[in-house]
Amino acid sequence: MPLSPSITRRALKHTRAISIEAFARDDGLWDLDAQITDIKTRDNQLASGVRPSGSPIHDLSLRITIDTQMTIVDAEAVSDAVPYPGFCDTIGPDYKKLIGLNLMRQFRFGVNERLSGIKGCTHITELAQLLPTAAIQAFAGDVIDTRDGADESNLSEKPFQLDRCHALRVDGLAVAEYYPRWAKPLSNAKLPDE
Repeated sequence: MPLSPSITRRALKHTRAISIEAFARDDGLWDLDAQITDIKTRDNQLASGVRPSGSPIHDLSLRITIDTQMTIVDAEAVSDAVPYPGFCDTIGPDYKKLIGLNLMRQFRFGVNERLSGIKGCTHITELAQLLPTAAIQAFAGDVIDTRDGADESNLSEKPFQLDRCHALRVDGLAVAEYYPRWAKPLSNAKLPDE
């Protein structure tokens, strides 16, 4: 279902686009390539000069390479469009500081500790914060056995995704319906159409 229509006329002024692609590598590692762009619909006067309408103010990319335990083994950041050329685009090498962090173990704390504020680029650091859930989605069915729709009678471990969001809480109706073996007594859950 889409968002509701606007109740007034609107004019698009700015678009921020975020993209994350995940790649399984031949060596058993995974690359997550993330990109963030900011584009205005009008010419934009920056301290460094005018950025024409439709030209990115930010075009920033971050690649992390992870193992199947979600530990970062390499990182690279590049800045193809920035508001302060010669300044913003010098921070890329600092993103090697992500190496050694694990996406599932206090990752966001580690990113902030190493790269927040003047230690990094606000936008690349923000982009890094999105990587844990992207990695989980990439690993689902390949590295993480989510067992969606599968016969669960022979499972010895609870499927990874259970108790990780409101819909898949073990005391809720979705788990009772789709993962009955792992269901706990229902709480005050309501059916979606109630």
